Amino acid sequence: MPDASAAPSPQTGGPTLARRLGPIDATLVVMGGIIGSGIFMNPALVAREVHTPALILGAWLVGGVIAVLGAFVWAELASRRPQVGGQYAYLREAYHPVLGFVYGWGFLLVTLSGGMAAVAVTFARYARELGIGMGEAWTATGALVVLTVINCFGVRAGAASQNLFMVLKLVAIAGLVVGGALFAPAQSVGPAPVLDQPVSFGLVTAFGAAMGPVLFAYGGWQTASFLAGEVRDPRRNLPRGLLIGVGGVIVLYLAVSWVCLRVLGPAGLAATSTPASDVMRAAFGPVGGKLIAAGIAISTLGFLSQSMLTAPRLYYAMAADGAFFQSVAYVDPRTRVPVVAIVLQGAVAIAVAWSGSYEQILSFAVTSDWLLFALSASCLLVLRRIDRQRGEDVAVFKSPGHPATTIAFVAVALAVVANLIYRHPVNSLVGILIMLAGVPAWWLWTRANRRRAARGAALATPEPRGH
Repeated sequence: MPDASAAPSPQTGGPTLARRLGPIDATLVVMGGIIGSGIFMNPALVAREVHTPALILGAWLVGGVIAVLGAFVWAELASRRPQVGGQYAYLREAYHPVLGFVYGWGFLLVTLSGGMAAVAVTFARYARELGIGMGEAWTATGALVVLTVINCFGVRAGAASQNLFMVLKLVAIAGLVVGGALFAPAQSVGPAPVLDQPVSFGLVTAFGAAMGPVLFAYGGWQTASFLAGEVRDPRRNLPRGLLIGVGGVIVLYLAVSWVCLRVLGPAGLAATSTPASDVMRAAFGPVGGKLIAAGIAISTLGFLSQSMLTAPRLYYAMAADGAFFQSVAYVDPRTRVPVVAIVLQGAVAIAVAWSGSYEQILSFAVTSDWLLFALSASCLLVLRRIDRQRGEDVAVFKSPGHPATTIAFVAVALAVVANLIYRHPVNSLVGILIMLAGVPAWWLWTRANRRRAARGAALATPEPRGH
């Protein structure tokens, strides 16, 4: 039986996306977008900036609070505007279509594709440790091709693979925590001080530096909103998925950081670049190193699977608005997924992986990414006002403490941007310039589309008959 939700696509005349995902899918997609390989390595980066267990765990806890504030904002945005495209749709309606396009432009060319390339190569490196794969670029390409094909078979196939990898990630993290807690010897140290230096500006800046890897490890919950067009009852299920997913990730991250401190101690944690591997080797010997390598490889595949499931819906929304290639809005009538958009995402990620410049691209993208975080969160202030003026408040979920909590999240995101500009002025400028290059691209695209539409209307108008 055909899906009852089928409707002509605005650009192609074919069917639109189908609502086939439930609340469990939404929750696992949220968690899959956050948990990558970072939690297995970033605890060491935090320990190099602050040096007591209280400050290290405190950084992860504060990062979790910020992530919850962000989840509150995005949960209400998803409830108010359950449209495919997520942040693209929020920016387009709250401010101007050009801002939505700039977001999608940077997401495809830099932010997500660079991240996917870096993670795909990370997968290739750990797969090689397990004796799997060929060269890094070839193994990364193989992983991206397989996930592209799976997602072309339908949103259920893409969600099923993402959910499987998410469950395997949870098993890997649980193995790390349980193994470190029960089978690895603990560091025998006396009572540790709460602070590693007197309260001062230096302590504040050190804690701020520690928050960098923490906030980046918590990022990614927002991509679940791209799937709004394929989630059943998105006004309820997306907010639930966001809040439960982010809450679950906070518990996991605190548990991993605690077990790393228990086994390695603050100094040992700061001295290593592979904390998860060290914990597992302490618990299970050389076999533990192989087990955690497999866990990290699975975690990277899970991130790639989630990205391939969510991001193409953003490009589909742009194309459906006439702000991108018309073919990208094509939805396969059988699988009901945007196959051209999926293939496009896979192809760009593969190209970046082969370029070898993904790490530099990522460093360019971080500043613009957090700037758009701040701008996207501020959309809630605007959309609430728009809905009040219209006299229609359809939001099922309301962000607790708004506007104070929303403004707090925007302020934190802007503080991250300011800190990045201060620490990396050149890369930050390059990232902002790449983002701003989307403005003339949007103008040229929409101008060309208007001309095409005018020619089509002229051809469709019948010639007046003479008398």
